[in-house]
Amino acid sequence: MSDAPAAHPDILVAAVALIRDRRVLMVTARGRDVWFMPGGKIDPGESEEAAAAREAWEEVAVRLDPAALKPLFTVLIQAHGEPDGRLVRMSVFGAETTAEPAASAEVSAVHWATSADQPRCPPAGVEVLRRLHAADLID
Repeated sequence: MSDAPAAHPDILVAAVALIRDRRVLMVTARGRDVWFMPGGKIDPGESEEAAAAREAWEEVAVRLDPAALKPLFTVLIQAHGEPDGRLVRMSVFGAETTAEPAASAEVSAVHWATSADQPRCPPAGVEVLRRLHAADLID
């Protein structure tokens, strides 16, 4: 067994699941056509919760308290648009807000998704929708 690092280290990501009326908020990044969870890469020295809250503000203009985020699950799956074997490790946090999410500089549109929207998503999004539906949180 080798102690060499993996050829393709996992991409570490934190995402927020904002759920309303049995739908979860997803976004379309500028220049892309697939739907993603609001979230992104974790900066060096940043906690997963802080990254999720920062990304929610940057992508959908919603301020969240990192301490109030609820860990839901972690998805480990092939990263969209990356070489085979490059995985995304996405920590998904539940959040609540009364603020109305809106597309920001990084995002061209917001969508309220159900499990029926899986064909619009990359592998990580498909898995998130599958798990949220299995937990009876979304339709």
